[in-house]
Amino acid sequence: MRIMGIETSCDDTGISIIEAKGRKNPSFHILANIIASQIKIHQQYGGVYPNVARREHETNLPIAIAKALKKAKLNPLHPKLDALAITYGPGLSPCLWTGINKAQELARQWGIPIIPVNHMEGHLLISLFSQGDEKSEIPALPAGRRNPKSETLFPAIALLVSGGHTQLILVTTLGKYKLLGETRDDAAGECFDKTARILGLPYPGGPEIAKLAALPKLGLGSPKPSLGITLPRPMITAKNYDFSFSGLKTAVLYDAKSRPKKVRESAKYVQEMAKEIQNAIIEVLASKTLRAAQRNSVNTIVLGGGVGANAMLRDTLSKEAKKMGMNFLVAPKELCTDNGAMVAVAGYAVWLRSGFKKQHHIEANPNLTL
Repeated sequence: MRIMGIETSCDDTGISIIEAKGRKNPSFHILANIIASQIKIHQQYGGVYPNVARREHETNLPIAIAKALKKAKLNPLHPKLDALAITYGPGLSPCLWTGINKAQELARQWGIPIIPVNHMEGHLLISLFSQGDEKSEIPALPAGRRNPKSETLFPAIALLVSGGHTQLILVTTLGKYKLLGETRDDAAGECFDKTARILGLPYPGGPEIAKLAALPKLGLGSPKPSLGITLPRPMITAKNYDFSFSGLKTAVLYDAKSRPKKVRESAKYVQEMAKEIQNAIIEVLASKTLRAAQRNSVNTIVLGGGVGANAMLRDTLSKEAKKMGMNFLVAPKELCTDNGAMVAVAGYAVWLRSGFKKQHHIEANPNLTL
């Protein structure tokens, strides 16, 4: 089956075309994966402005679709596609509607069905099926790439972390999900962005903080002591699987305000704080995930979402999963952020579960849950 995935839930316009086959152990091959990023546009605002993002999606969609069809060597007037998969939630309403409207237009033009897809299931499934090929230099899965057989994968715990969501999901099999816990306020990615802004770092904050945290310690070998920055690990000992990162953001703000301007604007302070922010967020995420994996006796830990590109988080969960005798699955870094491939893969999973349902009208659902 050949599927085009369309992703416009936030600020990235993602168009992908995949070939999917198999029922019990599906496999995928990406024919094209085009992403039009809006990062440079939103950097001036320090975050995503929905109406600006909507306008950019309207501009980028026809260009990205044309590029994807050309790369996949398909006729733009009559492409041999079996279906369109479109994100209908969760996400920013103006952005979701832009993608939905375009998908409905193309479905009428090409005479093919539409499969509405949950954005978070896309993040989960692209990690479940891509095997985390760290050496991948292009956003494509090798032809015929398969996972271990499904009976060895499930049950699984999925940690889904992005700018808008932080969730722990128990996956008993494809399509059967139970929400164990989620953030009560700021998501992990949102916390990275907001604390980076406090430090004067550009948007998006997560990659900037990770970059600084990975650098050798400034002043190594000098008599200058550490600044002694210590942040809380919110809810790390709570017996539930919920998260809370707003207090961490506030702690960073208060610490910065308590320092003389010369100190808080110094490279040493920014680097030390970046390292402590990353340590705090990842310790909480990993602790909760590993506890959920143990208590639910799962076979696999899955990491999905934009924050899944963080090297420290990937490494921590990978090592701990190995110690516990569990599989660890995560997408290549270029497929962790929003993209059309994850939507197309999720579209195939929806088709496996329920086939094609005639969609008279698709409504955007910004608060859709998994």
